[in-house]
Formats: sequence, structure tokens, C-alpha cells
Amino acid sequence: MKRIPEDELMLGEEQARAYAEGDFEEPHGRFIESFGECFPSDSIEGYVLDLGCGPADISFRFAERYSRCRIHGVDGSRAMLQFGRQGIRRNRLEQRIELIERRLPTHELPRSEYDVVISNSLLHHLKDPRVLWDAIGQFAGPAAPVFVMDLMRPESEARARELTQLYAADEPKILRHDFYRSLLAAYQEEEVGVQLEQSGLAHFAVEVVSDWHLVVWGKAPG
Repeated sequence: MKRIPEDELMLGEEQARAYAEGDFEEPHGRFIESFGECFPSDSIEGYVLDLGCGPADISFRFAERYSRCRIHGVDGSRAMLQFGRQGIRRNRLEQRIELIERRLPTHELPRSEYDVVISNSLLHHLKDPRVLWDAIGQFAGPAAPVFVMDLMRPESEARARELTQLYAADEPKILRHDFYRSLLAAYQEEEVGVQLEQSGLAHFAVEVVSDWHLVVWGKAPG
């Protein structure tokens, strides 16, 4: 099935609220667990860059798991970040998480290098996937752990509808619609491999971890 792109940014308050209030325990919990499995012997500390953080649920979970980290979450949607900042205040994480409104590509982040770079479900939003891989090459410090999780495009629209029914049937209509559209916009394993080669990151591993998710992980050059 040919990829069908979707909007790069989720700008509306209704959409942002749905994501902030949605139940992402399984996929977001899997993100944190998979990161730990990929880097089991690394000392995870210092500054973490969360690209495409949305309402910052991954940032919250990462901060909880890795107490010696400070996190800069970056997203282009002001509405998403508003809900994220509410969560930061609610969880009293103002000293450990900072959310920054930026749209990639950018050179305007608080740090020029980060000790860890993570990203969840940003890649499928991008019309030009090099934007993500170039940002990782730009901001990941030498040998920094890098971990990206994203959706994986199914073989047909019919299969996308099946996956939506299987995994999002109980979600609000807006989330079901977005999930279906995101599946159609996602990249496949082979496409991601090509992207990494073209970006000088061919040493990163690409792994399919479910019938709708893939992960990319490795150490930054240096």
C-alpha cells in the first residue's frame, strides 16, 4: 500500500486534549521498557531530548524511570504543549522537564548536544523523514543512546481498519480516526532502513516489535 501522508502538526485543542487524556499505558509503557532492553548496561543520566513530545507522557515516564535525567521535550504544537505543561505542574516536575515549542528543523534548543535522544510517533507525521534523522545527527552527543518508536504501515487499508478496530475500538472517535490515518501515513521497515542509510545512520538497528510498531535504536557516532 502506498503511503498516504497526514498533517505534520496536531494544532487543535480538541485533538490535543484527546491525546492528553487518552489511555496510552500499553504503547508508552512498552516504549520505556524497550528502551531499557536496548540499553541495559548504559548509565542513563544527563540531558535527554524528546523530539515530538506532544503532551509529554513519554517525558513523564522517562523521568520517572531514570531519576538522574533532565528532559527537554520539543514539539511544534502549542496546544499539545499546553496540556504537557499542566501535567508537569501536576506531577511537580518543573525542575526536571522543560517543554519547548519548536518545529524541526531548528538550531534553537537550550543545548547543542544531548546525552540521550528519544522520539515516539513523530516519524509518521513527517513528509520528509530526513528532518528527524538530521535532528538526531545534529543534537545527539558522541555515543549518545538514540531510541525511536513509531507506527508501521500495514499492507492495505483493510488491514489498517482491522488494526484500528483491534487496538482503538474503545477510544474516542477522534483518536480512532487519527490512529487509522496515522497507520496509512507510517513508514515500513524497509523504507526506514533506506532513510537511515541516506542519513549516515545505517549502523542503527530497525526492529519490528508488534503488528503496528517498529523501533530504531543505536548509539550516535563518536
